Amino acid sequence: MDTGRRAVGRWLRRLPRPYTLRARLTAGLVVLLAVSCAAVGVAAVIELDGFLTGRLDQQLIEVGTQFPASLEHKGQTLTDHDADDRERGDTRRQAPHTFGARLVDGVVTNSGVVPADKDDTTTDLKVALTERDRRELAAVPVGGTARTIHLSSLGKYRVLAAKGRDGDVMITGLPLESVEATVHRLEAVEAIVFGAALLIAGFAGALWVRWSLRPLSRVAATATRVSELPLASGEVTLPPRAPESDPRSEVGKVAGAFNRMLGHVEDALTHRHASEERLRSFAADASHELRTPVASIRGHAELALLHPDPVPPKVTRALERITAESARMGVMVDEMLLLARLDAGRPLERRPVDLTHLVLDAVADARAAGPDHRWALQLPEEPVTVTGDAHRLQQVLANLLANARLHTPVGTKVTVGVETGEGATSLTVHDDGPGVPMEVQPGVFERFTRGDRRRTEGGGGSGGGAGLGLSIVAAVTEAHGGSVRLESRQGSTTFTVWLPAT
Repeated sequence: MDTGRRAVGRWLRRLPRPYTLRARLTAGLVVLLAVSCAAVGVAAVIELDGFLTGRLDQQLIEVGTQFPASLEHKGQTLTDHDADDRERGDTRRQAPHTFGARLVDGVVTNSGVVPADKDDTTTDLKVALTERDRRELAAVPVGGTARTIHLSSLGKYRVLAAKGRDGDVMITGLPLESVEATVHRLEAVEAIVFGAALLIAGFAGALWVRWSLRPLSRVAATATRVSELPLASGEVTLPPRAPESDPRSEVGKVAGAFNRMLGHVEDALTHRHASEERLRSFAADASHELRTPVASIRGHAELALLHPDPVPPKVTRALERITAESARMGVMVDEMLLLARLDAGRPLERRPVDLTHLVLDAVADARAAGPDHRWALQLPEEPVTVTGDAHRLQQVLANLLANARLHTPVGTKVTVGVETGEGATSLTVHDDGPGVPMEVQPGVFERFTRGDRRRTEGGGGSGGGAGLGLSIVAAVTEAHGGSVRLESRQGSTTFTVWLPAT
């Protein structure tokens, strides 16, 4: 039994399951209707079978023991016609296929069955009974209710036993074939009618469920369009709201709540865009306004250092620091101004650029700035040309090489490579330094992100900087329609820039 349950469970788990709400509702409707039809069909079959069997039992009571009693004695002196009937068994007023048997002390002494044609005097009425048939007949209770037995040569019979005049037992039986045929016909009709009803109900239910869930489908379509919008930055225009149905229904409540949520999202995006615009405008204005005073401070410091009169060493050192920091601040202001312009979507130059030439110049500058590093090139034999802004692409290269030089120890090998592929050109900067810490990698291209000191220990620089170099690399690359990626682990760090092919 347990094995059978497990087999049924495995079979049910293998059945395909509907995943959409519409399919589930339709399937549930069809299953409920199928269960209802099965319950009605089973109840109707049981009721009809009981009713027809009861009619057959009543007929057995009315027939009595006339036919089996006529099998009791043979050879009495009667008229010729009566003698023949008594010899063969009295089939008068008996239904065709009526069965009769006489038992003495539990042993069948005579048995017979009424032929289909009662007037046929040539047919032998005797029935061949097996040992099992005799045991079933002997087990029929005398004076009790009718019961069903199966005779080997006749089939299923409804039989009734009664006491005879000589202490023997008379058994009368009527065939169940007509009852079973009627019940089977009802089962066939139910199967056809219920099957057709299930098909029609399934089709109509699918249409009804689909019509009822149309507002929910519109909500899903609106949500899909919203999910495809670039919500990370910039001004966003949300699609029209989902149409609302009856607010008293569940679908109407979902649509109303979804539209209210979209309204809140749109307000938040509008406020965020306004804040971004104010911040971008402030960064651009502040950077622009700072360029002049920073340049003035640097100029005055350099002028003071050129003064011919003797200057105390501490003053000289202070002027040198002012000059260095003002220069660094000037670079920072220029970088912030560049990022503000890129954020504002200002277009870059779109001209053919010899990327190979840019790489050669950038590596030559990096070699001069970091002679203690090992610099290598992996360039194709033919020059590689891309479309873009040469100055900004040169800045991308300079920032990547400066990052490798400043954040790796002396003796690190830095390899710059260029490859062309289908529809894109890749520029890689690889070093065998200590790698970028895992906790820093997710935000390495964000502004003001600075690497861990472990990457700069023993490096050729101080590891300083405002943390804008890699964010400029990402912004310039994206402005060219490309992308940048970092892959880093201990002993291997690779920055890869993809640019659209010319």
